[in-house]
Amino acid sequence: MDALVHPPRPASGAALAPPRLGLALAAMVDIALHARPQPVSAKALAARHALPPRHLEAVLQALVHHGLLKGLRGPHGGYELARERRRISAGDIARAVLGPDAAEPGLAGRDVAGLVVAPLVAEAAGAYLAVLDSVTVEDLCGRAEAAQVAGPRAGADFTI
Repeated sequence: MDALVHPPRPASGAALAPPRLGLALAAMVDIALHARPQPVSAKALAARHALPPRHLEAVLQALVHHGLLKGLRGPHGGYELARERRRISAGDIARAVLGPDAAEPGLAGRDVAGLVVAPLVAEAAGAYLAVLDSVTVEDLCGRAEAAQVAGPRAGADFTI
């Protein structure tokens, strides 16, 4: 009866993106915007996003492990992109932090869940990743700059 009085609202985009993916995308854009002339420290990244640094560390390490970030040690260490911004897609980031099974529905069997629902969920996940694959970190940086949420950007470093 309650469903008739208060029909369910359609799912928002936030319901489709796990928090870990949102955090990884935000971190990659932040690093792309702020990593010159020095790498971005996990501490600075955490401060800008109001998160404890250790909360970010697992996400950052997954991005390093998948070759999307480079981790640099030392007093001026931190993280920088491992490739050009235009060569890293949001889909690459999703696969790095969500794992290779990001598009797998986890339903199996010879019943309705396995034969009907699983293929639908797999198709939706594939479409979701295809959209993420069509957006690069460069695109996201442009959106951040257009929305004026990019923060101060370091200028070119010409020191020798």
